[in-house]
Amino acid sequence: MQSDTGTVAVGPPAAPAHSGPPDRGLAMHAFIEALYPLCRSITGEGLRSTLQMIGDRIPLRIHEVPSGTRVFDWTVPKEWNIRDAYIRNARGERVVDFARSNLHVVGYSVPVRARMSLAELRAHLYTIPEHPDWVPYRTSYFKETWGFCLSENQARALGEGMYDVAIDATLEDGSLSYGELCIPGTSQDEVLVSCHVCHPSLCNDNLSGIAVATSLALAVLAQPRRYSYRFLFLPATIGAITWLALNEELLSRIRHGLVLACVGDAGHATYKRSRRGNAEIDRAVACALRDAGARYELEEFVPFGYDERQYCSPAFDLPVGCLMRTPHGRYPEYHTSADDPAFVRPEALAASLDTCLDTFTILEKNRRYLNTHPRCEPQLGRRGLYRAVADQKDGGLVEKALLWVLNLSDGRHTLLDVAERSGVAFATIAGAAEVLAAHGLLVETPAGGG
Repeated sequence: MQSDTGTVAVGPPAAPAHSGPPDRGLAMHAFIEALYPLCRSITGEGLRSTLQMIGDRIPLRIHEVPSGTRVFDWTVPKEWNIRDAYIRNARGERVVDFARSNLHVVGYSVPVRARMSLAELRAHLYTIPEHPDWVPYRTSYFKETWGFCLSENQARALGEGMYDVAIDATLEDGSLSYGELCIPGTSQDEVLVSCHVCHPSLCNDNLSGIAVATSLALAVLAQPRRYSYRFLFLPATIGAITWLALNEELLSRIRHGLVLACVGDAGHATYKRSRRGNAEIDRAVACALRDAGARYELEEFVPFGYDERQYCSPAFDLPVGCLMRTPHGRYPEYHTSADDPAFVRPEALAASLDTCLDTFTILEKNRRYLNTHPRCEPQLGRRGLYRAVADQKDGGLVEKALLWVLNLSDGRHTLLDVAERSGVAFATIAGAAEVLAAHGLLVETPAGGG
């Protein structure tokens, strides 16, 4: 769970969510519904099927890393696959059935076939007493054991007697799968986008990140770009550790990065800064959220949460933050059967996608300029700039943007610096810079963005 320390709430509390065309949100929601039935884990066929479905939409490359591979202080685990599981009472009824919900089995449970009393069985049962109709999500990746998750009401209905327990699963040498898409730009400098793909039927925590990352990749593929973009679809923790261990030679290229998780619920946007705290990605996301006009929160880095903690480990210290809506562990539906398709909202998915796109626009357009007439203000009127401003509804704001850009274009400040200091939306600042450059009043410095 993430700490509440360092949280900054900004923006108007009642502002509407910034979102794009509703059909984009509906398309992402439909993708979530299609992925929802698959039983995913950190390895196995459910994970591969998920990656294949993503690969049907974007040109994904799927990697397989053999079990037993050493990745820093970790080892790629054995592969887990499950076919069936149940608890059956003396009447032959399946009172708990994996076929009804893949959350019913503790992830990575070892194979079991036994007959036992209710007292013996209770040591392997997990419920949520405060939410008696919900089924919890539990895993045991690195300790060989087994268990069942069920609702508290189901557990209370179990009568005394003997029960047949079966988990038809395998845990054996195989491989860990992850997906990667590299989209080249005019520069080898990269923007990293990462999401986890290992949870079973959980929609906000897991599937929302997959859906937004896939749509984001499609949008990046469709437009010209300065940066190269690397999209990673990984099992949580061990996947990021594995990728980092196998790709250390690439890490110097990563200039900005985002982990996407819990981006589909009705809460407002939350951004957790990178370990650096003031990296360009941290500032760009904050600027994009500010300019959208809806409520949001900024949080400081803490070394627990999602895979940003791996990318931000001290040997790498990559500029990678985490974009969420309601952070994990702060909504009761987290890691329960209540995190279902009804819990995620198409408009929230669209708003999260827009935040990413707006952030990428800032990164792409962020430049340093030199004012070619730095001795006092150049005469904008005779160049027709004031007339152009006067014809605009927000002429005063555009004039302000022109003057701010001219004043701070000293080769040291970027357009993002200007937007932050002036309080003017980045899009307006970037537009002003384009106009001034077209009139010969600015020249881009070779250093480019900050």
